Amino acid sequence: MSTTVRAGIAVALLIGFYVVAFGIIGGLAAVALWLWQAHPGTAAAKVSYLVVALAAGIVVAMWKVFRARPAPPEGLLVDERRAPELWATVRGLAAAVQTRPPDEIRLVPEVNAAVSEDATMLGLRAGRRYLYLGVPLLQGFTVSQLWAVLAHELGHYSHSHTRLGALNYRGRMTIIRTIQEIGPGTIPGWVLRAYSRLYFLAESAVSRRQEYEADQAAVRVAGRGTAMAMMRELHVVDQMWSFYLNAYVGWGWEAGYAPQGVFVGFHHLLSARGDAMARLRQEPIDEQPSRWDTHPPTSARIAAMAAMPDTPVAVDNRPAIALLPDPGPLLHQVETAMLELEGRTVLPWEDFTPAAARTLVQRESDVLFRAAARLANRDRGDLATVLDVLAAGRRDELARAVHPHDRPDEAREALVGSVAGAIRLAAAVSGAGPGGGERSPRSSGRNVAERAVRRADPQPGPGAGAQQRQDRPGPAAAAVAGPFHASG
Repeated sequence: MSTTVRAGIAVALLIGFYVVAFGIIGGLAAVALWLWQAHPGTAAAKVSYLVVALAAGIVVAMWKVFRARPAPPEGLLVDERRAPELWATVRGLAAAVQTRPPDEIRLVPEVNAAVSEDATMLGLRAGRRYLYLGVPLLQGFTVSQLWAVLAHELGHYSHSHTRLGALNYRGRMTIIRTIQEIGPGTIPGWVLRAYSRLYFLAESAVSRRQEYEADQAAVRVAGRGTAMAMMRELHVVDQMWSFYLNAYVGWGWEAGYAPQGVFVGFHHLLSARGDAMARLRQEPIDEQPSRWDTHPPTSARIAAMAAMPDTPVAVDNRPAIALLPDPGPLLHQVETAMLELEGRTVLPWEDFTPAAARTLVQRESDVLFRAAARLANRDRGDLATVLDVLAAGRRDELARAVHPHDRPDEAREALVGSVAGAIRLAAAVSGAGPGGGERSPRSSGRNVAERAVRRADPQPGPGAGAQQRQDRPGPAAAAVAGPFHASG
């Protein structure tokens, strides 16, 4: 399908949306005019007000969308002098798929590659082209696999898929804004929402078809086997990147810290987790396709590739990052420019983990101390207060207060972890740990917490005894409590 035909369909659907919208307004206006002539009064005034409100909503939505300026391109701009081999590769692949190469290559911190184009005149006039390349792909792919993903993206150019990007975006935003302005819960809003579903379904179907067309370029340029391996490896790298962010970076990020060398850490993870990556390659990809998806399922794309004619292509198994002669400074710039480090303390990896862990444990301990203070009827709580509440037989009450959304057995088990963290934190600050001995501070804290929690009698203890412990904590509690406390 030619660019002109695609533009015509997109414009027709967008015009159709406003034909429906103004048709509703015209119908209501006719009703209002009839009411004013036949039954002037409150009903006519209400319908007239609705007509004005709908017309104003559509005009305001169109004004907002068409006045909005496109966002500047994201990512770190890669000058050809800093990555000559990458640029030469992209230009060679562009020639292979018979298209003009991008004007800019930009590195982004995500598992993705994409292209865009600032086309004008409803996509009929070509514009400036941008190629976005995810750093994790450079780290996880071979050069041949990178050829396949780049050929796919450049295939969008050769099939003129990107020409309609700006038009489709403005169409989506205009429809969404219009429905928001007139109210999605109104009767006209329901009608327009139904039409918008038709528009988005048609747009998604066209997008999925375009992905299959671009896959043909990947197979033709990189070879069928390499293109299919790229699709599987894309899933593997995506899973590893998500795991890395959640298990190694994200929890420290929430604590206000960032590691120095995020991409360096990911490189080490990929080097150390070869067995896990091999298992991921063998596992079926868990997908739940939807008609709203802009991309076909990965398994369907691999099956379609398997049916395409093969082209013998020499394989380059070098890491794709080798296309950058000096990747360190570039990756550091991507981190500082794209990872939103403002307001976070950037630390070397050897300091990042303990600092983040201590902050998170302190936060969890504060919750524990406040809960214990409330149960003990004190203004402030600390580790001694926690141990007093446990000794008073109020374990289950404390577990519910600290972990209110867990089942009773889960809350009790989680309480062990909370108390263990508070003990380790107190020991670290007081200078009692880490120290000598065969057990690590982590295991020792866990063992102490388990004894304290599991020996706690769930039945309330004698009031006098409990009051005595509240007034003066025992020597063991005082020794490990240290200076930690929290406001009630």
